[in-house]
Amino acid sequence: MANNLKSLFGGSGGTSAAEASGMAIVVGTSVGSSSQQDKPPPKQPAVEYSSIVNTPKTVPSSLGNSISNSGSSSSSSGSPTITIPDPHQRLNNRDVVITSLVAGAIAGALAKTTIAPLDRTKINFQINKDIPYSFRAALAFLRNTYTKEGFVALWRGNSATMARIIPYSAIQFTAHEQWKKLLQVDRHEDTKVRRFLAGSLAGITSQSMTYPLDLARARMAVTDKYSGYRTLREVFVKIWQCEGPRTLYRGYWATILGVIPYAGMSFFTYDTLKKEYFILTGDTTPNTVISLVFGATAGIVGQSSSYPLDIVRRRMQTTGVTANCADRYLTIGTTLSKIYREEGIIGGFYKGLSMNWIKGPIAVGISFATYDHIKYFLRELIHLRDPVR
Repeated sequence: MANNLKSLFGGSGGTSAAEASGMAIVVGTSVGSSSQQDKPPPKQPAVEYSSIVNTPKTVPSSLGNSISNSGSSSSSSGSPTITIPDPHQRLNNRDVVITSLVAGAIAGALAKTTIAPLDRTKINFQINKDIPYSFRAALAFLRNTYTKEGFVALWRGNSATMARIIPYSAIQFTAHEQWKKLLQVDRHEDTKVRRFLAGSLAGITSQSMTYPLDLARARMAVTDKYSGYRTLREVFVKIWQCEGPRTLYRGYWATILGVIPYAGMSFFTYDTLKKEYFILTGDTTPNTVISLVFGATAGIVGQSSSYPLDIVRRRMQTTGVTANCADRYLTIGTTLSKIYREEGIIGGFYKGLSMNWIKGPIAVGISFATYDHIKYFLRELIHLRDPVR
């Protein structure tokens, strides 16, 4: 090799073998590096993180950084799924859980306190088969309650509602984000089914963990402070002593059957509307009015899909509590049959639905909008505290 280099570069006999060997090394290195440079580097897909977990996903360049493939199944079919980017994508799961719990608790408390008088009115008509529902009758109930018991009585049972709704809402929103992570929502072709399942499972999780408080709230709503329960503690003591601990879960399965379509359709509708809004505008954080409208729409869809089972669970929860609730509604089958025979479909299973169409959209709209904005605010604070996240 040294002699060849000497003849190639016209080297004289004065050129040493060592120098020739050195030139051989340099040439060999440069040839090797140039051959590597001739090869194009492997294409690295753009990386985006979903709004729930720190999982990278492939992003087609033609659609920008906001549109991501769902994995091998989606990329093979050529139909990308769209994920709304989250500015707080690098938060660890502990911070995600904490901010979701706090935001969910505040959202639930604000929403339920706002519509508490309407909620009490609806429950009273749901459990009383002898009084037909009308909007005028609902106003008369509110007026009579105010006249006989005072303004604060309109919020009777709200303490029980707060004791239930704060943990319920906190668990529901947090569980929803965790179920979306577990089910890998927006990463598969069947993402709509997964989105519905995530909402339903979140509702089941939160309802199962707080059900006795829901029953106590219903009983306080249908009694007054003179003939019924004076405090939330008294509800549990009397039920335990007079009816047994199993009564605390009466109506549980009717509630679970109702929460599957209710929570599933509510979260599904809200998330779908947010995604369509993002596709049209590119805005990842809708303003308060838009969030309220999306939440109200989700509330209407969710309430309408599960209302008959809401009637069933209220009858089962309040059976035997007052003279108006003297009928025995002990099982789902018995309750369904009795309501159908005595009150019919519209007058029985959909009694008070128009009231729900007023209070439901208000409550769900406030809940979703408040949750999104408080969650965003809290996660911004975490970024300010620790900007390297």
